[in-house]
Amino acid sequence: MLKVDFGGCSSFVKDAEYQEYLDKALSALDVLENESGAGNDFLGWKHLPTQTPETLIADCEAIRDSWKSKGVDLVVVIGIGGSYLGAKCAVEALSHSFAKQLAAKKDAPEVVFAGNNLSEEYIAELIDLMAERNVAAVVISKSGTTTEPAVAFRLIKQHIEARYGAKEAAERIVAVTDAHKGALKSLSTQEGYRTFVIEDNVGGRFSVLTPVGILPIVLAGFDMRAMLKGAAEMERLTAERSRTNPAVEYAAMRNLLYGKGKKIEILVSYNPKLQYLGEWWKQLFGESEGKDGKGIFPASVNFTTDLHSMGQYIQDGERILMETVVSVEKSNRSVTISDDPQNLDGLNFLTGKHVEECNAMAELGTKLAHIDGGVPQLSVSIEKIDEYNLGALFYFFEKSCGVSAYILGVNPFNQPGVEAYKKNMFALLGKPGYEAQAKALHERLGK
Repeated sequence: MLKVDFGGCSSFVKDAEYQEYLDKALSALDVLENESGAGNDFLGWKHLPTQTPETLIADCEAIRDSWKSKGVDLVVVIGIGGSYLGAKCAVEALSHSFAKQLAAKKDAPEVVFAGNNLSEEYIAELIDLMAERNVAAVVISKSGTTTEPAVAFRLIKQHIEARYGAKEAAERIVAVTDAHKGALKSLSTQEGYRTFVIEDNVGGRFSVLTPVGILPIVLAGFDMRAMLKGAAEMERLTAERSRTNPAVEYAAMRNLLYGKGKKIEILVSYNPKLQYLGEWWKQLFGESEGKDGKGIFPASVNFTTDLHSMGQYIQDGERILMETVVSVEKSNRSVTISDDPQNLDGLNFLTGKHVEECNAMAELGTKLAHIDGGVPQLSVSIEKIDEYNLGALFYFFEKSCGVSAYILGVNPFNQPGVEAYKKNMFALLGKPGYEAQAKALHERLGK
């Protein structure tokens, strides 16, 4: 099970200070558990691990089996932000790193993602891929009008309809959307798409354990029941009003360090499979805490790779950093280093050692170096990378985020700042109703 360790912070904080912040964190936990704080109408995620019905998993598996019978080997998942990052994280973490290159027959379709950018080259190249594969699509949007996924879905829908016909396209497109309203819900009803519901009380960045994440993860061939089981255990542990509650401990320490001038938190992993855990985590904390002129800035790196690029700054740059390291205790594979009679690289001292032992010593050596360099380190460890442990990680960070934001004094569940760029973009693109703003922006830009 997931464990936290703050030994890497001991030289930066006093125990009395930490105990004070534990009190603050417990008060914030009370607010979250009692559902009495700002944004309390967006707490539907809290009990998803224990209240997700078995019928939902079965319905997702039915779509998987239906598409398998049609020979579907490519599923395009369309969404942005919380509508894709959790699923992307899980699929990347659980997949073979070279699944695309392996010639062996695959039991599950390849899952790719679209609608998370406005790159013309990306969508054109995706269409090239779809032209050569047997395709189905999942579109994820509460409204159906968010620009990036809406543009992608329009083009992907047209491709599927042109290739398979409208009737068959309706069998190859599934929507995850609002229960009652919105453009995507209306289109789904009109076209006869199978649909799954995004409940109103769950925000996008907390939605990985809803159909937003469950459907793509099941389609990719992974065990969603095990993921929910891991999350359920963490739901139980993080609900306890205890000073050893891991979410309370983590929220307390990171806020204490923030108060000491550590304004940037870097999520670190030593396994490239967890790269998208960092991307998911950045949205979770950045969008939840970054408001009202407050908030720890979330960043992420992948070691040892980024030690050869970002390591210099982390070691010797401005001392405003803290690190949260996600450690994996056991590798799922075994590779040992062989002897070389010539030993030109001087590495025979590693003969017989597992590669993961080298990785573990690099992690320990880096921890000591960074602490010596003035970077406190929080540790979150899991046994191995699998569905159970990923579910625990997802829920742990969600719960910690809610507690942490309430310590900070902000609403964890709104995102007022993301609308400013959209209004400017709509005006510059000539969307009806934005004429006055477009004129003002063009004058400002000198065009």
